[in-house]
Amino acid sequence: MRSILFLLPQFSGGGAERVSLNLLIELYNSGYSVKIIVFNNVGPLKTMVPSGVLIYSLDSGSLKRSIAPLIGKIRYVQPDVIFSTLGYINIALLSIRWVLPKKTKIWVREANLPSISLLNNPNPFLMPILYRLLYKYADRVICTSIIMRDEFVSDFMVPKKNLNILPNLIDVQKIRKLAFPVKRFDKGGVCYVASGRLTFQKGFDLLLNWFVELKDKSSTLVILGGGDLKDELMAKARLLNMQKQVKFLGFCNNPWQWYAGADAYLLSSRWEGMPNSALESLACGTPVIATKESGGIKEVITESGLDNSIIVSTNAQEFIEAMSKVKIKDKNYTSESLLPGRYRKERVINVIKGWLDESK
Repeated sequence: MRSILFLLPQFSGGGAERVSLNLLIELYNSGYSVKIIVFNNVGPLKTMVPSGVLIYSLDSGSLKRSIAPLIGKIRYVQPDVIFSTLGYINIALLSIRWVLPKKTKIWVREANLPSISLLNNPNPFLMPILYRLLYKYADRVICTSIIMRDEFVSDFMVPKKNLNILPNLIDVQKIRKLAFPVKRFDKGGVCYVASGRLTFQKGFDLLLNWFVELKDKSSTLVILGGGDLKDELMAKARLLNMQKQVKFLGFCNNPWQWYAGADAYLLSSRWEGMPNSALESLACGTPVIATKESGGIKEVITESGLDNSIIVSTNAQEFIEAMSKVKIKDKNYTSESLLPGRYRKERVINVIKGWLDESK
């Protein structure tokens, strides 16, 4: 059976990590040899890892201190495939592949749309150069959308034969089972939900500015997730006199109850790839309002075939107007999934199984 080694910095609560772990779980359950290397063996998503999966912790704390022990551990494990999903780790992995086992294939998944995310990188001039130099040496570059794939061809000169689109794996049956009974922060108006790390990327500061513009002051907003900006965002909510309308609930093991209970999911990101939380919200039957910078979410509109399941706003005013048009759900009715079939776990896992069989 083919072996695959997943490489993560730690088990933090980000969407990229959750996507990787969803794939890992399904491959493990299908009988593949699955292992993980992490820089630090901590984080809330560690509980997702099946007990039979070996975790190798480098206990290094950072990428810079991880390179030498990472090389040694990969040589020890001798995997058929290494799967990495964060850009800066992908770059490091590709730069050391000449000292890795020759049989080992390197698959790099891109978590964010490069045209926007690299501009916001701490090294905005260096990273695009490294992408052009190194990504073409990956055995597979896994993209989450057509627009991302096209960027790698036009901007980074990655051969098209190395590029593959893999939809995020969404376990619709599991999510919907855990989503009920729903949770709802209800003061008689429309209930909104948003989630993600409380960082600049996710644009929660923008979301608070837009939310305060709503005329209906009985509307509420739940924000799930933790991060460095929590105190700053909570202070902003108080400054805008919205502390009674906005709840910051921190990291949540079961966000799907809140997704299913809300009338709309709000995605205010400054950049994304394919936002996993938005796809999960659709699986819960809750429509999405997103910024135009939110990666490939716009491509899901044509796939869903459902009017108004996703609204992509081109500016702040459009986002506010879309929020103001949201209707309160019938609380006696269980919403059907709005997620297109290609994101369901059975279809996605069959694709990656086929790739693993090809790597023999």
